[in-house]
Amino acid sequence: MTLHIGLLLFPEVQQLDLTGPYDLFAALPDVQVHLIWKDCTAVRSSTGLVLLADTRFADCPPLDVLCVPGGAGVEALMEDAQVLDFLRLQAASVRYLTSVCTGALVLGAAGLLRGRRATTHWAYHDLLAPLGAEPVAERVVRDGNLITGGGVTAGIDFALTLVAELFDEQTAQVLQLQIEYAPAPPFDAGSPATAPAAVLAQGWDNTAASRARRAEVVARAAARLG
Repeated sequence: MTLHIGLLLFPEVQQLDLTGPYDLFAALPDVQVHLIWKDCTAVRSSTGLVLLADTRFADCPPLDVLCVPGGAGVEALMEDAQVLDFLRLQAASVRYLTSVCTGALVLGAAGLLRGRRATTHWAYHDLLAPLGAEPVAERVVRDGNLITGGGVTAGIDFALTLVAELFDEQTAQVLQLQIEYAPAPPFDAGSPATAPAAVLAQGWDNTAASRARRAEVVARAAARLG
């Protein structure tokens, strides 16, 4: 029986949030991966890469997995009633409800994280609690059928975790080998816990404007959720 995995595609998506998991899911047997948006059109990512939606909200089949990636466009999504209604509709029946990076904030704005453990990008971690989630600072966090991944590259960790759930650990490990996912970064600066102080300070500066905007959006979403 074919598994249907849906990835939300939207303007200013962080492409690696989406394409990392997509590459793994699309390599699985008897799996159909859907790039879902309001219409089947070209969508530009936050860095300019053009991606093409292939499934409209109105035509989307019942999904086994729904994944919401993050990116600059999440602020608009968090206040888009059509998007939030679609997420709630699919979330009621999916086997796994998932996100990568700041996609978790969109799930939160839809009221789907209340009382559940979740993670997101380190710079926006504190925005989970106002949406009713229990923030957990880990690369991948599972709470029942909810699986959330941390920032950007954690999407690959998340995808491998999910593949092991959908199939088995050996299948996940074979995929890991095929993409040669054996991280050995040249610098130990990929986490606030290990980044040098000057690097971390610049990281906070770089995200200050988006943090301020998202905090305002989160506050409005939290008020709507009550």
